[in-house]
Amino acid sequence: MFQTHLHFLASRLSVGQREVTVQKGPLYRAAGYPVSIGCNVTGHQGPSLQHFQWSVYLLTAPTREVQIISTNDDTFSYAMYAQRVRNKDIYVERLQDNSVLLHISKLQMKDAGEYECHTPNTDAKYYGSYSAKTNLTVIPDTLSATMSSQTLSKEEGEPLELTCEASKATAQHTHLSITWYLMQEGGRSQATSIISLSRDFVLTPGPSYAKRFAAGDVRLDKLGTATFRLSIGHLQPSDQGKLFCEAAEWIQDPDETWTFITKKETDQTTLRVQPAGRDFKVSITTESTSAKGKPLELVCLVVGSVRDPQLQGFWFLNGTEIASIDASGVLDLRMGYKDRASQGQLQVSKMNPKAFSLNIFSAGPEDEGDYSCAVAEVVRARTGSWQVLQREQSPVSHVRLREPAARSVVISTRQQAVWEGEALALLCKASGVESPLSVTWWHIPQDQTQPKLVAGMAQDGTVQLGVSSGDPSYHGNMRLAKLDWATFQLEITSSTVSDSGVYECRVSEGSQNQARGRHWTHKISVTVRSLNSSLQVNLLSRQPQVKLGDTFDLSCIAGADYSDLRLPLTMRWRFQPDGSQAFRQLIRVTHNGIIEWGDSLSQFQKKTKVSQSSFRSQLLIHDASEEETGKYECEVEVYDRNSLPTNSPARASAVSHPLRIVVTLPESKLKVNSRNQSQEISIISNTNIECNILSRTIGNLQLAIIWYFSPISSNASWLRILEMDQTSVVKYGNEFHTPQKKQKFHMEKVSQDLFQLHILSVEDSDQGRYYCAVEEWLLSTDGTWKKLGGKKSGLTELKLRPTGRKVQVSKVHQTENATEHREVALSCSLESLGGEASLYSVMWFRSRGDTGSQMLVHLHHDGLLEYGQEGRRGHLHCARASPTDFVLKLHAVEMEDAGMYWCTVAEWQLYGHPGKWVSQASDESQQIVLRVLIFGSPFVLSLPAVLLLLQAEVITLSGNKPLGL
Repeated sequence: MFQTHLHFLASRLSVGQREVTVQKGPLYRAAGYPVSIGCNVTGHQGPSLQHFQWSVYLLTAPTREVQIISTNDDTFSYAMYAQRVRNKDIYVERLQDNSVLLHISKLQMKDAGEYECHTPNTDAKYYGSYSAKTNLTVIPDTLSATMSSQTLSKEEGEPLELTCEASKATAQHTHLSITWYLMQEGGRSQATSIISLSRDFVLTPGPSYAKRFAAGDVRLDKLGTATFRLSIGHLQPSDQGKLFCEAAEWIQDPDETWTFITKKETDQTTLRVQPAGRDFKVSITTESTSAKGKPLELVCLVVGSVRDPQLQGFWFLNGTEIASIDASGVLDLRMGYKDRASQGQLQVSKMNPKAFSLNIFSAGPEDEGDYSCAVAEVVRARTGSWQVLQREQSPVSHVRLREPAARSVVISTRQQAVWEGEALALLCKASGVESPLSVTWWHIPQDQTQPKLVAGMAQDGTVQLGVSSGDPSYHGNMRLAKLDWATFQLEITSSTVSDSGVYECRVSEGSQNQARGRHWTHKISVTVRSLNSSLQVNLLSRQPQVKLGDTFDLSCIAGADYSDLRLPLTMRWRFQPDGSQAFRQLIRVTHNGIIEWGDSLSQFQKKTKVSQSSFRSQLLIHDASEEETGKYECEVEVYDRNSLPTNSPARASAVSHPLRIVVTLPESKLKVNSRNQSQEISIISNTNIECNILSRTIGNLQLAIIWYFSPISSNASWLRILEMDQTSVVKYGNEFHTPQKKQKFHMEKVSQDLFQLHILSVEDSDQGRYYCAVEEWLLSTDGTWKKLGGKKSGLTELKLRPTGRKVQVSKVHQTENATEHREVALSCSLESLGGEASLYSVMWFRSRGDTGSQMLVHLHHDGLLEYGQEGRRGHLHCARASPTDFVLKLHAVEMEDAGMYWCTVAEWQLYGHPGKWVSQASDESQQIVLRVLIFGSPFVLSLPAVLLLLQAEVITLSGNKPLGL
């Protein structure tokens, strides 16, 4: 950056003017770290190799020069710097003959000051500048990076998290960068980057960690202001080694380049990763109490690293195999156990790839004994059978059944955490011998210790409500039921946050009021989550930028915590068009799927598909138009299921962030053949001009084709012949609107990509250049046409084969002066006449300033007069004064009539049977300058005439001779 800046300065200096430049300051660098300052000289004379001398004016003596180092004098250094120069702590690096860098390898606080670069004179005389200065400020090193040193032992596949604390207290504005390194065997030079956070807050993985970073297995997170966490989701053996964190502090110099000023490394963490092996062991556990009549569950667990295992499990009782389950889940039971399984008394299953279970739902004396299990790792052989790779046997588990307790109680629920408004159902089930039972339900609210009676049911079914439940609405919200002799259910149909806490079920064999009766209890904790504190809404789209006519989608999603929500949701969509200040309702989708459209956005209803699930609503908008450009938002409303029939307000609601959708025109792919062509044909023959489309934009697009013509004339402009617009309507240009022109020129669509302009009975006036312009148009849903792009074809030059006929118009230079409000006549003469059977036509033109050429009047060969502007009929008159002379008269000349005039004379002859008059040759006169004098002041010209004279002096005619006035 410094060298580029110096070359730019050098380009601004004149040759021979010396200019010395140094790196722009002030520069801030930290003590203990290096600094490099550049110096350059340009515009010098003498040898190309220039020498440099560096000095400093220290803060302690700002007027005293202290010499540091020179490129041509070893004795230049003062004593306080001489030793550092000899030790190469301070040295000069030459970049070019006229450019150097001063390096100080390790800054000291006393090095702060104003540094001067001086170049000894090699010029013939002093001219320019010979030194330049810059300020260097040395600041303390405040950067710290810490991580506790530790040794970790992990297994392959386990996660790892390490944190590094990095902070700074620099007064200047600086940025931090953080890099985590792994140093494997081989020393510090082998340290490889795991992941880094740049000074611009960009995360970059090391080359060997790029794939794992992309997969989300390697992360670097900033926690707070100074904590940086490295996370590896699944360790690999290659991660073994010493890990450390490096922090670097960066500052931006005045030339806008960033330079690191400090760098620190933390202590190392030693990581050992144990590779996963194939060996495994088998253990057996008893998962339930061993009592007669109670369920008995045994679990056979594989311990060890078996990747992608295919395992078979075997169960043994007293050394005899009783059941097995192969790797594909096929169960094999021995006699006796097969009958018990069919009656639902036991179950053998594979809980997960490394666990097998044996469940006996009601254990009896025959189930006592020594249980063991075996697990075999298998692979499928080519024959289809299982081939055993290895097999391990578990230790023996002794099962002895106790006599059952008289009775026990268990509370269960489908969900221990529900959303407010959802139903909360608790089941209390008693075991033991069937007998009449009564039940009471108690509630200990959160942050309280004293239980409160909720409800109770006596043996005869009489229900008693708790004292704390005196609110009639609360009674209607609670149901107490007896499902069978031992199962009782408490249901709160619409829960509230205050229903959170611990619930206790007390089952008694006596009545509820029998204090001495035997009873059994069980407790369960329940949480009712608040809707208002958790409701979040996200609005997403895969296509924030949409091409006109495409389809785009919008998804409104209640936050991730709502994926299990069973309450009714209503989604409300709103739209703010560009240019509008307010959102308008687009659509409302209720919990039961009813769709209500807004009144003011009717265009959406015809092309929008709506879908909705329990916590997600999606709009699919087809055939996008510019009307759909704007901001979208959605609102989610959560209702209490019981309050819906009463039209109660929503329990909670939240609005998403607005999302802007932009509908743009698709990019045009139109290409037209641009090769120039030439045709030479005989007079009164027919011809075709082709317009060939090479490629076009995909989609439902329409084309507009416009044909243009420029006659052979030195002052000719392009004329529009005809146009077929995107709706296939054909319109002729102003100069081609006569029936004769319409009969001569017409267009044909030969194919999808080829159009032809047919020209019938070509004559002299048809000679010139032709081209077509092609435009692509798209019809939007609102009925307006949008132009995508346009291309022009190459030029086709149309010429007539020579017939031997030639018209010659006099080329004499003319300048006519006319007085305002008087009459003037302009003449146009033929050099000679053609055949006796020839007729002639003449057209007069005018050019004034930058307005281009204008046809004034056309005297046809048959004597018909045609005016360019019908309103000028009384102002102009064209006549044939003699067989070779044509005259244009201007009556009551006005100042705006000043300008350049010329005529075009065409010779006509009769061709064919029946005869047809055809123009076969033409010629154009020299331009005539008309100057208009102000009435009453013959020697004073009006301003338009002066401008006209200035223009006339720069006009060059044929023969490269200027037109004189």
